[in-house]
Amino acid sequence: MTDQTVTSAEMAEDRPMKQALWRGFCRKCPNCGSGPMLKGYLKVRDTCTVCQQDLSHHRADDGPAYLTILIVGHLMAPLLHVMFVNFRPDPLVLATTFTIGCVGLSLYLLPRLKGAVVAFQWARRMHGFDTAN
Repeated sequence: MTDQTVTSAEMAEDRPMKQALWRGFCRKCPNCGSGPMLKGYLKVRDTCTVCQQDLSHHRADDGPAYLTILIVGHLMAPLLHVMFVNFRPDPLVLATTFTIGCVGLSLYLLPRLKGAVVAFQWARRMHGFDTAN
């Protein structure tokens, strides 16, 4: 066997999912938890600066954007309904505040959800993470 192949014992060893997801949500390396996963706003580093974990195998693609839309929509739509029914604010005020709220929440969640998706892939050994550390 070469050092590139993974034994069945290594494959059976599960990586901690909750810990990896939390580290990813915090935009940290899912392996060590101290190195930054992202460089810039959404660009994933090829390797962790602390533990040298190879992160180039990720395939986050559109998943974080869909999750962001799902979460923001499910939070803001009921809130919009409650605000309109109970307080009847001016439509321009309502549209402005909810536009700012949706954009702000989306910008906050998008990099965190991208980190969580990459960490999920790492924990489940998907897309080439099975041969990584």
